[in-house]
Amino acid sequence: MQGRWSLSHAGNPFATSIDSTEDDNDMSESPELSVVMPCLNEADTVGICVEKAVRAMREHGIQGEVVLADNGSSDNSKEIAISQGARTVDVPEPGYGAALMGGIEASRGKYIIMGDCDDSYDFLEIPAFVDQLRKGSDLVQGCRLPRGGGKVLPGAMPFLHRWFGNPALSWLVRLMFRIPIHDVYCGMRGFTKDMYTRLDLRSPGMEFATEMIIKSGLHKCKMAQVPITLHPDGRQEHGPHLRTFRDGWRTLRLFLVFSPKWTFFRPGLLLILVGLLGYALALPQIRIFNAALDVHTLLVASLAVLLGWQCILLATLAQIFAGREGMMPVLPKLEKITVEHGIGFGLIMSFTGLALIASVIYTWWQTDFGKLDYPETMRLVVPGVTLVSIGFQTAMASLLAGVLRMQRRPPRT
Repeated sequence: MQGRWSLSHAGNPFATSIDSTEDDNDMSESPELSVVMPCLNEADTVGICVEKAVRAMREHGIQGEVVLADNGSSDNSKEIAISQGARTVDVPEPGYGAALMGGIEASRGKYIIMGDCDDSYDFLEIPAFVDQLRKGSDLVQGCRLPRGGGKVLPGAMPFLHRWFGNPALSWLVRLMFRIPIHDVYCGMRGFTKDMYTRLDLRSPGMEFATEMIIKSGLHKCKMAQVPITLHPDGRQEHGPHLRTFRDGWRTLRLFLVFSPKWTFFRPGLLLILVGLLGYALALPQIRIFNAALDVHTLLVASLAVLLGWQCILLATLAQIFAGREGMMPVLPKLEKITVEHGIGFGLIMSFTGLALIASVIYTWWQTDFGKLDYPETMRLVVPGVTLVSIGFQTAMASLLAGVLRMQRRPPRT
């Protein structure tokens, strides 16, 4: 029996309606696999992609469905997809990530495989992803690059993407998040519906796929990698939706957002070390190449220390906020540091700095507020001012951390 139905998504802002041609008897059982394809005017290639996905599942005995997440197509992409056995989800919010979230939310499978319907990915390779998912992987990432066993056919990937952008961004993922992925931008991947729900993905644009990988690593999900072949884009009516520099920057920005350690903490620590080195050289007036390192060096060193400490505080606040909002796991060690601990440390730093400044004022008083020995007194005033600034910043940041840690009240029923 053929039918057409609507699906309600009370908690999903992306999916609104579903069209389908499917046996009603199959609706009583959830399929093992849902193949989700984002679509925006892909009439040239959507038919072959859906046909390959349906054929791969049929030939390998995989109970599954194909869900086309349509992002406002003005051609007949939806009709072609339905004729080949897919059901369609209308996703009004524009964006690659928005389309995928709408399609995934509407899917019924235990496992999800996502892939572009531009015929660059061969959906006949679906069984390799399903095998890894059945073995217990939470995320199975396709790899098009030779380093991960994949293959890029001539003309399938732009020169900058293949030799610079993709390798560089994939290297950063391995470095910053210790995720063993060789092709971070590969859009064909499989994952469990349960993992998707836990990750709480939010990016509506091209960076959606990268957010998934980063959060999978942060949440210690079990990952596997499957080598695949990338084919030339089969579309004739329009080119790729990807924009090299815009989407590359968005990916890099995402890396920085999800890594307070690399964005704030490590640069801050480096600045503090540089500042302390300046103090170690300037306080005893060490000469380097006949240059006397004196009060001016001390001022610059203090600037480095202050900037570095500001970065440390930003890293702390960013981690607290991200943990509370579910963007990344909460750090247990950080949770043990209370607001009172921070305020106490700030007061100690401030009082130490005030004591150094007070000693200079006392010396000034002893001279009847006359002329002071500038180089000697500044060796106390500069560290004193620096410590007072650090103490004040720490106390204020601790209070802000207390605000960020306030629990949301559950809605009243």
